[in-house]
Amino acid sequence: MIIGIGGVSRSGKTTLAKRLARHFREQRLTTVILHQDDFVFPEEEIPKIRGKTDWEHPGSIDFERFRQAILKASTTHDIVIAEGLMAFYDEATNALYDKCFFLEVSRETFMERKSQDLRWGKEPDWYMVHIWESFQQFGQPRQPLPEIFVIDGEETAVDWEELLQFLNFS
Repeated sequence: MIIGIGGVSRSGKTTLAKRLARHFREQRLTTVILHQDDFVFPEEEIPKIRGKTDWEHPGSIDFERFRQAILKASTTHDIVIAEGLMAFYDEATNALYDKCFFLEVSRETFMERKSQDLRWGKEPDWYMVHIWESFQQFGQPRQPLPEIFVIDGEETAVDWEELLQFLNFS
């Protein structure tokens, strides 16, 4: 099974992916998580905005390499979880997914969470607005997609049984 997880930065994609992987591994299913962030082009090839590398642009992601990694992993693992800001941008990648999760958060929640994320230093306010606007343009689910389960990323708890039923693993 190939599961796609999309949502804006800081919406809970990686947390959900890790929790799903832990569950599947407890069921003795071989599971791998592929993070779209690991499939970016070299920084010098990525578009710029105001002199800053634009990680939020589809031109930053090597979708072909991401797709090939998903396909390769699907031959050696029972479950492949592919997650990223633009997980649903590329039609050819979308066609690989068996099930999808989309985490929604409000602009306000995103801005609050992102302003507290200091992994790469403090992001300028204009760039956080750019991340949100880019997500609205490039990160929303696109066709073709299989069934998609929308999760309220504002909530700290999700209905785990409902998620597993959606995946037919209840």
